[in-house]
Amino acid sequence: MPIVTDVTNKSLRREKEKEVMGRKSNLILRNESGVALVVALLMIVILSLIGLASSSSSTFEIRLSGNKRGATDAFYTAEAGAQSVMANTGNFSTSYYVAVPDSNSLAVELRNESIDSKMTSPSLSLPSGVSYHEAPQVTIYHTTRTTPPKASGFSAVHFEFQHYIIDSIGRDQLDASANRSNCQIREKVVRLVPTMQGGY
Repeated sequence: MPIVTDVTNKSLRREKEKEVMGRKSNLILRNESGVALVVALLMIVILSLIGLASSSSSTFEIRLSGNKRGATDAFYTAEAGAQSVMANTGNFSTSYYVAVPDSNSLAVELRNESIDSKMTSPSLSLPSGVSYHEAPQVTIYHTTRTTPPKASGFSAVHFEFQHYIIDSIGRDQLDASANRSNCQIREKVVRLVPTMQGGY
């Protein structure tokens, strides 16, 4: 009989151990003393991520608005260059122009425009008190076209038509970095010159 008692004692011991382990695990699960710390740490991590995302977003927005300001400034500089060149009629006297020997030396977009000469440094007529930090680069191209502009209503007998292309490149006037905004504007201009046949 000693074998039976030994087995019964062992099984009783196992049951007691299971009961004690069950109580310990229940006590561990019911113990809430560290939950507040874990919740507080999770909240800190979540709030830190939200703050980091908003900081990154605001930095991106600041950079984007700076780029927009620079592009707008470059556009207005290029437009001012084209307008100030058009204001001075002396810029359209072809005696100051240099011949363009080969159309391949021109920009790709200008090769089909039948350009025969250009002026690389026209005078910029600026109002008093206006100055550029860096003046726009303006080039005036003269074409061989002499036809009247389509749907203009002008007679080819009364006027002579001289076709020009104004190419103006403006840069951001406030940014001093090497990666400044640029803007290029091309405008086609027709100069009307009265003829003797027209009675002018």
